[in-house]
Amino acid sequence: FIYKTHFQCFKELEKLNSDNVQIQALFTRIGVPGPNKKIIWMDCGIHAREWIAPAFCQYFVKTILEKSKTDTKMQKMMKDMDFYVTTVLNVDGYILLSQTRLWRKNRSPGPAGCSCLGTDLNRNFYSNWGTVGVNFSCCSQTFPGKSPVSEPEAQAVTQFVGNISKDVLAFLTIHSYGQLLLIPYGHPQMEVGLAAAEAIKKVHGMDYKVGTSPTILYANSGSSRDWARLQGIPYCFTFELRDDGTHGFELPPDQIRPAVEEAYSGALHIITHAHDKAFNRATAAGAATLWATVLAAVVTKWFA
Repeated sequence: FIYKTHFQCFKELEKLNSDNVQIQALFTRIGVPGPNKKIIWMDCGIHAREWIAPAFCQYFVKTILEKSKTDTKMQKMMKDMDFYVTTVLNVDGYILLSQTRLWRKNRSPGPAGCSCLGTDLNRNFYSNWGTVGVNFSCCSQTFPGKSPVSEPEAQAVTQFVGNISKDVLAFLTIHSYGQLLLIPYGHPQMEVGLAAAEAIKKVHGMDYKVGTSPTILYANSGSSRDWARLQGIPYCFTFELRDDGTHGFELPPDQIRPAVEEAYSGALHIITHAHDKAFNRATAAGAATLWATVLAAVVTKWFA
């Protein structure tokens, strides 16, 4: 199996402060080498304070590697697809959590004259950027940046995923909290999302709501989920993991394991559905072509 660092991007500076911002992104590519492979994209930790999200990405990688040893379905998916998993997308913000537990944004310098740092990376993508659910005060938690895709993290995702989007079957971005599965605005993914929520509930009995962000959470613009759908990626979901607001971003350690286990079940449902729709259709098309060829040969021989 391939289990390797694919790239380490952005600037890597010697210190982290208001003048020198350390930005580093790392993702892992997992799969069996082969031609014509499709892709599953997953990122965690785009908001620094959402600790359960990176924990989920680590659990996801560990689990699919373990299952690939004995599970024939996972082995098949590994042959057909590569999994690109970014455990912490917002690394420089994540580093700051040792000082400020609820830091959300990255640590890029604000506009000229602003003493505050950071952009909300999930408001920085080119998907109706800056139109709703943002605050242009640079000190705001939802500051969308100076312009669309102004941030190096958003630039890296946009450039990399944009270049491979025709092969990406699912784009999953993992957040907390709220126990929600968010789908792109105006896109009919409800059926798959509801089935994923049922898969989640079967693990520990936890209920997840499914719907668009304006319907079940709040309106926002510039999200990576909506941007991914605009690239033509068929299945685009934001997971908002535990809890329902009792502990919020400071989820107790004893909930880490059940939270990632149930989320894995939901993610696996979406990934399996995307895989089977893509590859079963390809198999069916190949079979239809074969039968058409055989039938033509029989007809030609019969009437020759």
